[in-house]
Amino acid sequence: MSQVFLLLPDFLLIVLGWLLCRHTLLDRSVWDGVEKLVYHLLFPVLLFVAILRQPLQPGALMTLAGCGLTVVAVGIALSYALGRWPGVDPRTHASGAQTAFRFNSYVALALAERLGGVQSVAWIALLIALCVPVCNVAAVWPLARHAGHNFLRELARNPLIVGTVTGLVGNLLGLRLPELAEITLSRIGGAALPLGLMAVGAGLRMGALKEAPGLAAALLGIRHLVLPVVAIALVLFIGLPPAQQTVVVAFAALPTASSAYVLAVRMGGHGSYVAGLISVSTVIGMAGLPMALSALDALR
Repeated sequence: MSQVFLLLPDFLLIVLGWLLCRHTLLDRSVWDGVEKLVYHLLFPVLLFVAILRQPLQPGALMTLAGCGLTVVAVGIALSYALGRWPGVDPRTHASGAQTAFRFNSYVALALAERLGGVQSVAWIALLIALCVPVCNVAAVWPLARHAGHNFLRELARNPLIVGTVTGLVGNLLGLRLPELAEITLSRIGGAALPLGLMAVGAGLRMGALKEAPGLAAALLGIRHLVLPVVAIALVLFIGLPPAQQTVVVAFAALPTASSAYVLAVRMGGHGSYVAGLISVSTVIGMAGLPMALSALDALR
């Protein structure tokens, strides 16, 4: 499949969610429940199973992991710095900053197998295992500080952190699930990708971005321009194997996490503004990710 059509199946699921929410009886009230189901159960189970069943080999994958963490760290640093801009509303920034460095793991896992089969799934699983906790800590911190929530309690209650950390610990301890449990959990997790992508479409909203368009442009510029450029420069400078270069650049160019909306709403942030950022990021990512991979191909 050519670069241009890599994300087409996932994009069609997002479009389907948008159509179902606006033109059928499956309206917003239905998708609110779907979002909660995916965020609190299906997606954590998917992460747990994906991480647990893939051998991580920490030593051999240290460079790959370092590249992924570096990309995330750049996004966190730049998004936090935007809070110092004159005139930036603290609540809006605390809510939206996460969209500059978080990534849509639904799309990442759906894309991984098409990029390089089972091996790419293992590499993406490693990046998810390492970067989701980091991203969630960085996302929760400004929201917790702004809303006066207990930071450590919010981390301990975050289902994505629980799922990834549990899977990572189990993998490193050599845990293997009984066949019945593995099949059951795999089927639960397998529902996360299509439902998660359709829920992204159902939540597409643009209007609230008018409240702070400059901040929105800066956050999306970090997510879809700065981070892919950093990733391309990094993997070429270090000299990662070509297949790992592709995975890191695709990881850096992903649309932002759809669960950012749920987190912002649950912690008293500006949910509609975050929904707008997710909507635009999803649309940009459909074109930007293939462009980033094409740029990598042209430079190596």
